[in-house]
Amino acid sequence: MGPTHAGKPHAGFRNFEESTQEDWSLIGQHFRSFAGGLADRVLRHLMLLDGDYGGFPIDRLQHSLQTATRAHRDGRGESYVVMALLHDIGDTLGSYNHPDIGAAIVKPFVTEEEHWICAQHGVFQGYYYFHFLGGDRDAREAFRDHPHFAACELFCREYDQAAFDPDYDTEPLDFFEPMLRRVLARPVNGMMARVVTES
Repeated sequence: MGPTHAGKPHAGFRNFEESTQEDWSLIGQHFRSFAGGLADRVLRHLMLLDGDYGGFPIDRLQHSLQTATRAHRDGRGESYVVMALLHDIGDTLGSYNHPDIGAAIVKPFVTEEEHWICAQHGVFQGYYYFHFLGGDRDAREAFRDHPHFAACELFCREYDQAAFDPDYDTEPLDFFEPMLRRVLARPVNGMMARVVTES
């Protein structure tokens, strides 16, 4: 048996050029165990939005839940609804670029269109308020010729900008948890999708 940390075996190489099949089999076992907890970590991070109003009529968690509720009730699929739920999860760590964080989290698990919506929703949402802050509400026009322009415009119009209603019958987080767990269970895109599928 090789070296251990906290009673668990780990690889003993000092650089990747020294690594062996045995090392990577062990690392793969650890990765699968760690990756299996992704939904729990995402849910914990999402809860950081609870009680954070930032001046809005409802807190950021309720906004996320309401966005997802509106998308779900409009008949959107699970990966779309999960993207809607997580679109603002980056607010806590990415105060100046929160769409990038949400998009990075959902990218392996959603369609290319859904990922693009999540990544670009900030500038599209700006259509409704940038001009009040001295910005250009038409900044989204830079993407006018993109094939997902209409989809992102719809997401913001129907679900995101509309999801600040304190009287809306918003579904609770436990309503979305099973679908979030299903969507985050296996990647369908990205560098790890093939590796995970083959393991």
